[in-house]
Amino acid sequence: MSVKVKAGSAPKSGVKKVVLAYSGGLDTSVILKWLQVTYGCEVVTFTADLGQGEELAPARKKAELMGVKQIFVDDLREEFVRDFVFPMFRANALYEGQYLLGTSIARPLIAKRQIEIAEKVGADAVAHGATGKGNDQVRFELTYYALKPDIKVIAPWREWDLDSRTKLLDFAEKHQIPIAKDKRGEAPFSVDANLLHSSSEGKALEDPWHEPEEFVYQRTISPEDAPDKAQYVEIEFERGDAVAVDGKKLSPAKLLTRLNELGKANGVGRLDLVENRFVGMKSRGVYETPGGTILHWAHRGIESITLDRGSAHLKDELMPRYAELIYFGFWFSPERLMLQAAIDKSQEFVTGTVRLKLYKGNVGVVGRKSPHSMYSHKHVTFEADHGAYDQRDAEGFIKLNALRLRLAKLRGK
Repeated sequence: MSVKVKAGSAPKSGVKKVVLAYSGGLDTSVILKWLQVTYGCEVVTFTADLGQGEELAPARKKAELMGVKQIFVDDLREEFVRDFVFPMFRANALYEGQYLLGTSIARPLIAKRQIEIAEKVGADAVAHGATGKGNDQVRFELTYYALKPDIKVIAPWREWDLDSRTKLLDFAEKHQIPIAKDKRGEAPFSVDANLLHSSSEGKALEDPWHEPEEFVYQRTISPEDAPDKAQYVEIEFERGDAVAVDGKKLSPAKLLTRLNELGKANGVGRLDLVENRFVGMKSRGVYETPGGTILHWAHRGIESITLDRGSAHLKDELMPRYAELIYFGFWFSPERLMLQAAIDKSQEFVTGTVRLKLYKGNVGVVGRKSPHSMYSHKHVTFEADHGAYDQRDAEGFIKLNALRLRLAKLRGK
């Protein structure tokens, strides 16, 4: 049975230095002080810039005010898109057929960097601010253990008695933790964001019958307010990864940023979803993935002419399992790595250009070309094909495929 540790009790022993995933917000600021008080240990903070669009300097300043000596603020945007988002998009991954996994794919990178920092500074523990009801605690901790099996993990939300917003605020005021004035009341919903998406959930969004108010949306304009004229965009791919937009070569993070701009302007990428969390409950989330939605359909577009039927269909069969592994937190598992190897093998000839039409929240593929295209005009044309395809061959093909059906029908006669 776990023991609830009350703030202000005698320090627990056994931890000398802990690396905390730190945002600078109320929760992680309280956690920082709680770790110092409860464990009597040195706290090292780590803040990741994943393109969430927030100024990170205040997080550093607040950590300094709270006596933190070792502060890490790392720009991980390029690594995030190159090594996490792009491999996932090669698989066309969608959790439960809709969710582009924007939060799920960020957690293993944050946790990976935490472990790297822990090893660098000689820390014997890591800590996160995920609650005991959500998926993120699983994603963080599975990554910690996969990369450093003997690491000690501290999850304050599963230990402390600060189980309400009021108690958090009281603890913050007692220990003189700076609190933004707008944090003194209940937030209408919680938001998580990175370069791939923004996620809103809780409070005003907990009733799945009520349509989200327009103020919920962070990254996109309303499709109704989008331009009345369609916008076209061309995306170039090399071996399954996007490398250019409208003829301009861009780094992975800059490319996704550009697609986010196009998606936002055209109301692309909104999703209102009730999903099944790994821990067993259902939750309702409002997601915005403007650039990712464009990229998803562009990638499927280039695959449509560069993958043969067997490879394409096998990928579609593997995709739900692959997406589930990421959603559940198994990015560094042997099975995800095995699937990734198969997916990456399929991308050898996924090179070319896709043209898309963006219009009031919709994304349509309207053109595709590739030096490795398997599309053969002379085989599919309704005009004379000059012997490219002998239609008489279809008769034997059909009869062989019909043999078991005929035998089944004749059974017992």
